[in-house]
Amino acid sequence: MSDLQEFRAFRERMNERILDQDNLDIRRFFALDSSVYEAGALPVRTKELLGLVASLVLRCDDCITYHIVRCVEEGMGDDEIFECLSVGLVVGGSIVIPHLRRAVDTLDALRAGG
Repeated sequence: MSDLQEFRAFRERMNERILDQDNLDIRRFFALDSSVYEAGALPVRTKELLGLVASLVLRCDDCITYHIVRCVEEGMGDDEIFECLSVGLVVGGSIVIPHLRRAVDTLDALRAGG
C-alpha cells in the first residue's frame, strides 16, 4: 500500500471512528469544515488553494497532503499548485521548506498514479 493510500485509509477510518461517537460539537466542526470548501462566492479550486497555503504556513503535513490531493482532483496543473506553494513559502518563511518538500513529493506521487 502506498503512503497516499495509507493516508486516505487512515483518514477515512479515523473520521468514521470520531464521528461514530456522535459528539455534537465535533460533528458541527466537521460539517463546517466540509461546507466551507463548497462553491460559493469563491470557486472550490480557489478555496482548495487557500487551504493549501494556510496548511503550508501552519506546517500541517496531513492538511497539506489533503489539499494537494484535492487540488489534483480539481484538475489543477503544476503551475497553479507551485504558485500557491510559493505564496505559502513567502508567508511562512524558510521554516516551511521541509513541508514544501513533502508537498511536492505528494504531488509527484499523485502525478505518477499514487
